[in-house]
Amino acid sequence: MTPSLTFATEEPLWRRLFPNHEWALVAMLFVETVIFAFIGDNFFTGANGFEIIRLSVEVGLLAMALTPVIITGGIDLSVGSMMGLSAVVCGWLWRDAGLPIWASAALTLALGLFGGGLNALLIARFNLPPLIVTLGTFSLFRGLAEGITGGVDNYTGFPQQFLFLGQGYLYGILPPQTLALIAVAVFYYLLLHRTVIGRSLYAIGFSAEGARYAGVPVARRAGLVYLLSGFAASLAAVIYVAHLGQAKSDAGTGYELMAITAVVLGGTSIFGGRGTLWGTALGLFAIVILQNGLRLADLPAELSGILTGALLVITICVDRFLGAHASRAAVTGGTAILGSKQARAPALPEEIKVKNSQVAIFSAVILAAALIVAGSNWLLVRSIREGSNNSAAAPSSAPAKRLTVAMMPKAKGDPYFVSCRKGAEEAARELGVDLIWDGPTDLDPAKQNEVVEGWITRGVDVIAVSVENKEGISTVLKKARERGIRVLTWDADAQADARDFFINQATPQGIGYTLTDEAARILGGKGEFAIITASLSAANQNEWIKHIKARLAEKYPDLKLVAIQPSDGDRGRAFTETQTVLKVHPNVKLIMGIAAPAVPGAAEAVKQSEHKDVKVIGLSLPNLCKPYVHDGVIESVVLWNTLDLGYLAVYAANELGAGKLKRGAGDLKAGRLGAIQVREADVLLGAPFIFNKANIDRFDF
Repeated sequence: MTPSLTFATEEPLWRRLFPNHEWALVAMLFVETVIFAFIGDNFFTGANGFEIIRLSVEVGLLAMALTPVIITGGIDLSVGSMMGLSAVVCGWLWRDAGLPIWASAALTLALGLFGGGLNALLIARFNLPPLIVTLGTFSLFRGLAEGITGGVDNYTGFPQQFLFLGQGYLYGILPPQTLALIAVAVFYYLLLHRTVIGRSLYAIGFSAEGARYAGVPVARRAGLVYLLSGFAASLAAVIYVAHLGQAKSDAGTGYELMAITAVVLGGTSIFGGRGTLWGTALGLFAIVILQNGLRLADLPAELSGILTGALLVITICVDRFLGAHASRAAVTGGTAILGSKQARAPALPEEIKVKNSQVAIFSAVILAAALIVAGSNWLLVRSIREGSNNSAAAPSSAPAKRLTVAMMPKAKGDPYFVSCRKGAEEAARELGVDLIWDGPTDLDPAKQNEVVEGWITRGVDVIAVSVENKEGISTVLKKARERGIRVLTWDADAQADARDFFINQATPQGIGYTLTDEAARILGGKGEFAIITASLSAANQNEWIKHIKARLAEKYPDLKLVAIQPSDGDRGRAFTETQTVLKVHPNVKLIMGIAAPAVPGAAEAVKQSEHKDVKVIGLSLPNLCKPYVHDGVIESVVLWNTLDLGYLAVYAANELGAGKLKRGAGDLKAGRLGAIQVREADVLLGAPFIFNKANIDRFDF
């Protein structure tokens, strides 16, 4: 029996453009855009479109570079750490080595090639597993960055012409870094889809051994993609520094995971052999638009992580499932295709094609449904707010426009700021203010900038920020003021020209002096003590430490500060650092915590140690410290009423937004707090309060 011959016909254009069903992402982007245009303030505007591109650049550069890496069946977990190392090296070369900024940037790009070359050497030349190699360089690069800066140094004050690369606009419209993203995208498109090298990368991902037998120089090709990956990471670092105006060792933290998510979500197989650059671009914008839209709609930013994570897990599982079926089909099925130049490789069975399409649609429907639910919740909340506002207004008059105050803590989960939020919400209810409370979940200056950028696009009336890094956020706060948004800082200050007023819970001198006086009282004016802070770069805590040292020099020469250790705002880290201090400095008789979680963390370490004569004091919340105060481990807690701090910030924001709060006003009427002193551009809550065993049970916050 003569076998039948099948002649393939030219595939439709849409199938050639979207070989991995990237059209599902196009549909997803359309759904996102429609929903957020409806529920998000100023989402569907040209300005926000360019802002989305700006937010996409750094992660986009990494995602473009990781696409060929993953197509070959590899992985590069070190790109985020390479960003951190490149950022601090760029800052060091400019500030400390004295090189011109553009020469520093050029050498930073060379460093990226060196780091990528190290990965390429170990993976391609010595045939080591990419996962293990890049996991090692992930730690190596980040450790070098922290070593250069000591985990503290923060390079700022870059020239304006350099900052224009990350903060400016060409012709008043186009962010300059967009050109870098386009150039890199074009380069990788040509490399992957228009060159022999690109075709060989797909062959390597499908079967490295098969490609080697076919004459493909597998080692050189694999090494090339890791080399380029390192270069892209350093380019992203240069743009990151120009965007934020700062270079810090934690630059790029978590960016590698977001970039990998964009690549895999875009249809690139994590097992290699399949993927497109435009799929990566679609995956990138699906994630960034989701994050941007949720913020402009005043919906929880955490919803973005949930939806993106769910889609990523589904994508990988389906990819694995379909890959197994495709392998079986290649072995047992398929009809040989012979003939002219129209002949093609055996097609997948129609059953597999249908399943793949159905899964793509299913993923898009999940996202659309989640966004619709989020949108309906947003509409419900808005209708309730508007209804309550209308009911409170006189029937014969239209309700006045409600003031929108956007308020940011350093870290949303910190108990200190949870307490501040309660006071802020109390004031918002009293004043009829729309309060937006958002910010990073940990101490992340870059995320603070990103949130403020979203508020600028949304067009809120007043922004109130508890600043984690003064230099890092001041640029974007100045931008907000240029757009007509009034700016407050609270708890920790920015640069004076970046805000209108600072809500000062107590003067830094008052805090530093009170803490030092308490330590001297407990130790009898002499002995050794150590400080557990939140972050070595936190502006307000460094200001307190400065006044603590000044008080020691002025009044307590026999009281010695022997160590300052960071806890990263984490109770467990404070516990560990205190244990270390007690081992390294056995003569320490007092631990001073100056962050809310640091005090109970230090107290627990002292309680479990053999040093029963060591006392703990510091700045924290009474409820966190009550058990240790009653046990006698914590002697006293110095603080202010955190509910009052949040309450006062919203009252001041309301007065500022209404144009009633002026510099040197003398005082401010703040509801139940009465008249609050205003000294130039500082609104003063009052003097610090000392909580101890005698009074701490009277307070519940």
